Amino acid sequence: MVDANFRHELNQRREHVEDLFHFEGSKVGRGTYGHVYKAIPKTEMVKRIYPNKEYALKMIEGNQQFTMSACREIALLRELRHPNLIRLQRVFLTKERKVWLLLDYADHDLWHIIKHHRAMKVKKQPLNVSAGMVKSILYQILNGIHFLHQNWVLHRDLKPANILVMGEGPGVQRGRVKIADMGFARVFSNPLKPMAELDPVVVTFWYRAPELLLGTKHYTKAIDVWAIGCIFAELLTAEPVFYCKDEDIKAQNPYHVEQLRRIFTVMGFPQEADWTDMKKMPEWKRLDQDFQNRKNTPQNGGFQNCGLDVFLREKYRIPTNKRDFKLLLKLLRFDPTKRLSCKDAMDDPFFKEEPKPTDDVFKGMEIPYPAREFMAEGDEERKTQTQAQQLPETVPQMESTDPPTAKKLRMQHNNPPIQMQQPMYQPQLQPGPPGMMQQPMQPRPMMAQQPGMQMYGQQQYQQPNAQPPQYQQPGRPMQPNEYQHNQMMRPGMGYENPQMMMHTNAMMMATQGQSLMGPQGQYMPPQAAQQPQWAHHTQYQQ
Repeated sequence: MVDANFRHELNQRREHVEDLFHFEGSKVGRGTYGHVYKAIPKTEMVKRIYPNKEYALKMIEGNQQFTMSACREIALLRELRHPNLIRLQRVFLTKERKVWLLLDYADHDLWHIIKHHRAMKVKKQPLNVSAGMVKSILYQILNGIHFLHQNWVLHRDLKPANILVMGEGPGVQRGRVKIADMGFARVFSNPLKPMAELDPVVVTFWYRAPELLLGTKHYTKAIDVWAIGCIFAELLTAEPVFYCKDEDIKAQNPYHVEQLRRIFTVMGFPQEADWTDMKKMPEWKRLDQDFQNRKNTPQNGGFQNCGLDVFLREKYRIPTNKRDFKLLLKLLRFDPTKRLSCKDAMDDPFFKEEPKPTDDVFKGMEIPYPAREFMAEGDEERKTQTQAQQLPETVPQMESTDPPTAKKLRMQHNNPPIQMQQPMYQPQLQPGPPGMMQQPMQPRPMMAQQPGMQMYGQQQYQQPNAQPPQYQQPGRPMQPNEYQHNQMMRPGMGYENPQMMMHTNAMMMATQGQSLMGPQGQYMPPQAAQQPQWAHHTQYQQ
């Protein structure tokens, strides 16, 4: 238990976000489980501590409990530092038991950028996203997700609204892509362990991989790759290619026949050569029953004439003999084992031809997109409704694409939340050669590291029985099966035994950058202890 004197000291030192930032009436959206506001430092003294002109303040919902999902997002954002991941600056905890995350603020996101181009199409003034901009956005998304995957983290909720783009201003990295909203992120392991029973509904329907729709329990990083492919296609067409009209956001069963029908309408029905393990999927029998004659769409003519090349060529007049389409095809393979990895996608010839990707997606042009709009309180659904209204007439109207509430992991407990978060250490940037994005130093160890292991910089040293340190083999990310003592939380454990829920001390450890290890080491599986060599994937054209 937290010592009473220590708790009193924390109360005395507690800061209130209302005293530090202006943010009332500046709501710009909501994340997985909280509202997001645009915040501006109030005083000159505050500006010296927080020098950026603007920040994002995310208020986590649920005043009585501090959810495991929120704790996981804080822990991951503290540990994972990368130029294409949103930066967590500070965590505030108030007397009212509200949790505030102070993040970097981005003026734009892909949802608004695509909306702008879709509106131009509706006005009969089509304006495609430029080839260089598409390439730069895609490359930076792949770069950030590759970093997560090398550290054994799945994002699991990639969609345009969660891909932010920095605008202009002092201290702002113009045109830099930032991947946000880690509320659904999970640490995975090798060999794979089932996660679907714990929270079976992941990824917004339009961006959900077919193996998820067929109920797989051992999904891999390939689900993120499929979502990236969907975003890529949306950048090319200004429309979600796998939109689904009859989306039941309350559905607990992962199987969704209308979403599958839409995928088959665009891609064609997969043959056994396309996906050898399709018949092993848990929902295969239902799929086979619903599509047994293969002639229930489109227009009862079947799927034999459907294909991604036909769809893009006939509906959007996109040539299918170029390298952008070839890369898209590799990202949207039915078989997750054949789907391209982020690293291999970054090495694709598409990124080596002109125009080459840059670290500023707006390079060579004025930013034509308006900054993100403020939302009225109680108007959380407005953005999704506006998106559906702005789709062309050929695209059916859809229901909300916000994550289903059933997706939220309700790991509740009876203990009070933690009281305060200390200021975070701000890492310095290591200078690099021209054309390479700067790599931040890692000031603290990756969480869930092996007992007896310490991290110094990017090398891990082992100190068994006070023996001299031994270097971790350079250039190789730590494999998760080297941490067999630290297993993934068994699905359903929190529901079966409330005592296994995360308690106050464990939450304090998480927000202070310590391991999420709880009793018996069951709360959080390990991440790679050594940082991967991702810097060579960040050499953009200047």
